[in-house]
Amino acid sequence: MQTGDRKSISIPWNKGKLVGQKHPLKLKEIWEIRIRLQLAGDQRGLALFNLAIDSKLRGCDLVKLKVSDVFQGSRVQARAIVMQQKTHRPVQFEITEHTRTALQDWIKIANLKSDHYLFTSRLHGSQHLSTRQYGRIVEKWVKSIGLDPAGYGTHSMRRTKATLIYRKTKNLRAVQLLLGHSKLESTVRYLGIEVDDALEISEQIDA
Repeated sequence: MQTGDRKSISIPWNKGKLVGQKHPLKLKEIWEIRIRLQLAGDQRGLALFNLAIDSKLRGCDLVKLKVSDVFQGSRVQARAIVMQQKTHRPVQFEITEHTRTALQDWIKIANLKSDHYLFTSRLHGSQHLSTRQYGRIVEKWVKSIGLDPAGYGTHSMRRTKATLIYRKTKNLRAVQLLLGHSKLESTVRYLGIEVDDALEISEQIDA
């Protein structure tokens, strides 16, 4: 085979990997990971994990959050708003009490200032955690509780709370707003809602 022919051969990025929609975490699994991070004293990991679940942000948006996005005055705010990189549309999210505590502790321990990225990279020359690094961290989290990392990824973090909210309320419009989707159809596909879900809702209504 000639050199030119070898150069034309490219290996797909997903060769040997399980592709498709990644599983969301169950409530029990969220707490298993959270407790492991707490016991390990991993303040950075705990803040990242909690914020990933609460914010429902894509990885590219999560890793670029700055202290000023969540911290005002002397405390972490209960709500935040960011501009999404993919859609260029703003999206709001809540920051629950345990997430605020974890962020407050991490900001203090890391001595972060207002204009600093929340999750700085440990690699030289990179200002913030990369999406690839974030993906490896997520893989470590799911492995730690015995889950197969092939079925989980950074989108698992984004889908987790959205799925829990939908399962509890069946309110697609609310989930659409929280995920920052412009079309309801996108939310339906993202959550993987099937006919069984629709029938279950219908069965609860006595006409």
